[in-house]
Amino acid sequence: MSEIEIRQARAEDRAGVLAFCEYTWEWGDYIADVWDEWLSNPAGQLLVALDDGQPVGIVHILMLNATDAWQEGMRVAPAYRQQGIARKLSFEASVEAMRRGATTVRLLTDSTNVASIHMVEQAHFRQVGIFVPHTATPLTDTPRRNYGLEEPVLAAPEDLDEVVEYLNFSNIFPAVGGLYYAGFVGYRISDTLLKEKIQAGQVYLLRRWERLDGLALAEPREGKRGKYLFIGYIDGTTDSISLIAYALRRRLPALGLAEVRASVPDLIMVRDAFTGAEYTADASTFYTYERGLT
Repeated sequence: MSEIEIRQARAEDRAGVLAFCEYTWEWGDYIADVWDEWLSNPAGQLLVALDDGQPVGIVHILMLNATDAWQEGMRVAPAYRQQGIARKLSFEASVEAMRRGATTVRLLTDSTNVASIHMVEQAHFRQVGIFVPHTATPLTDTPRRNYGLEEPVLAAPEDLDEVVEYLNFSNIFPAVGGLYYAGFVGYRISDTLLKEKIQAGQVYLLRRWERLDGLALAEPREGKRGKYLFIGYIDGTTDSISLIAYALRRRLPALGLAEVRASVPDLIMVRDAFTGAEYTADASTFYTYERGLT
């Protein structure tokens, strides 16, 4: 193997990259679907590793805000694995993130990806969260099961301070690294993000006994199977989380959405709550890692 070159990806690299991504999983890969966006998005940079001009690896770095970067799409051609290419790509991605002003970089990896976990831990990333994807279908005939139960309501701008105070005393918030997920990207929950989500009608509050007892951040998204509601953060007691998760299933028809998906923290009380709301857990578990860049 000649010296590996790492540079910004170009349009002509597409065919070579997709060739070694074709069998990433049994169903293929999503790189083809995001290639054009990753190549052109000014908020990020797509890097490619080359051996004698031939693409053998890629990674994408995305600035989520002024200080937080997200690393994703790490791929190395099968014949070139275990040769340090992923480590080089990750390093160059972090350098690019720092150049853009990032002080923190985060990434996600499947719990079964032993090689990736070893690499990121060797690079001084620390694990800040574990979640299991869950899904559920709409409910349209549940008035009997909902009898006498509290319903979540959309947060208003004047609720922001109460939400922030609630999260400051939450046990779940630090256990998940203070992150909100939109699909498979984790965003730091800040006052700014909460304000944006409240204005967008994506923060649900559950009040019980005249106090805030649970909340969820959930946004409509669209995938290959259609439109769905994605719960990217949820908090509260087991009962309150279950009530919110169940209520969001009931809201799907009115929202015109086909299903609800959720990034469920791998905490017994939270998973029990989603089981009680009749969600189905995916077979996969994902680890979120974080590294400071200063």
